[in-house]
Amino acid sequence: MSKVTVHGITLGIESFGDDDAPLVLLAGSPTMLSWPDALCERLAAGGRRVVRYDLRDSGESTTADPQAPAYTLRDLAADAAALADALGGRPAHLAGIGAGGTVAQVAVLDHPDAFRALTLVGTRPVAPGPPDDDLPDHDRATMNRLFARTMPDWADREAVADHAAAGARILGNDPATARATAARIWDRTPDDATPLVHLANQIGTVFSVLDCAPRWRERLPGIAIPTLVAHGRHDPFFPLGNGEALAHAIPQARLLVLEHAATAIPDTAIDELAEAMRTLG
Repeated sequence: MSKVTVHGITLGIESFGDDDAPLVLLAGSPTMLSWPDALCERLAAGGRRVVRYDLRDSGESTTADPQAPAYTLRDLAADAAALADALGGRPAHLAGIGAGGTVAQVAVLDHPDAFRALTLVGTRPVAPGPPDDDLPDHDRATMNRLFARTMPDWADREAVADHAAAGARILGNDPATARATAARIWDRTPDDATPLVHLANQIGTVFSVLDCAPRWRERLPGIAIPTLVAHGRHDPFFPLGNGEALAHAIPQARLLVLEHAATAIPDTAIDELAEAMRTLG
């Protein structure tokens, strides 16, 4: 792992594969660990240079105040384009998962020359908050169970890991993987981080207060690069209809339904997703 500075912002990154191979840039949601190690390794073995990175206010990237970000969604999109430049990988294949998928959509719309392909995993074409009438919202029963829980002591590593595992059971993800990932995220958070920074790193709370204007859904038909939309069949946070809407809006996009997935990428989907991403470029 290392760090790269672009337009005054430091971004934590991790690289896999040959530095001279075509670049696949993976935007975190919000940290890089939302992208499984096994997927990064499989893509690298297939002849790609894979770089996953932490968004601002997460992981090892510049962190100020996740509760009052002094930047917008479009700034995060500009970070992706600047990082592709800094890594010498333009045009890059850009991928975003969850909230990182909104970053990726805006990035390819605002900076089309920076990217040659786009992968969107478990995301939707609108900002946080109430969705458009034709898009399915979060599954209410699942969300009620998820948010009825008592919050952990975010300064307690084991409590945070336990909380993540319990949340994974509710969402339909693997609890053991969620526990291990939460512990790794905690370990990568700066030693002097406040509990609110730990909270933001674990569940991406910055997106609840981030300025995501203006809307971009109506611009999606302007995406002119090969696009893969991958979505878990059992995703209760962004139900499958959101992925279907994305694939319908983006010209010639391919929809890949991950049959045994919820919100996270399970081990059983690694090979299928990696192969689909490789076919894009």
